[in-house]
Amino acid sequence: MDLNIYYDNLILVPAVTFVVTVLLKWISIKIKTGKLDIAWALWSWWMPSVHSAVVVSLATAVAIKHGIDSDLFAISMAFTVIIIYDAINVRFEAWQHAIAINESIWEKKFKESLWHLPSEAFAWSVLGIIVAIVLYYI
Repeated sequence: MDLNIYYDNLILVPAVTFVVTVLLKWISIKIKTGKLDIAWALWSWWMPSVHSAVVVSLATAVAIKHGIDSDLFAISMAFTVIIIYDAINVRFEAWQHAIAINESIWEKKFKESLWHLPSEAFAWSVLGIIVAIVLYYI
């Protein structure tokens, strides 16, 4: 099997996806707020869902390299489902708790921007698939 640098070193696929997604997030924050703050792009909120894109790119790369019937793909898919579920559901609940606690103590001590909409997780999962496929053909 003759692969390229990204598929010979599979960790590079999610690493490149992370960089691409953070850059896109940084640009979208600049467009929406007018602020050019890299710290915002690294936060775990705001569109796009970096972690969804990263784990989906890894699962896609594993599928391309090892096949969808491989144990590695099954493991990477389980990992992907857990991460995306967390981004949409568990962190939504944490957001609700942060709001309630902040209101009860009359100050903002807990970060309230924690979660993603399902559409955000889905949209940027597609980016993860695209990056993995593009890197395969480079």
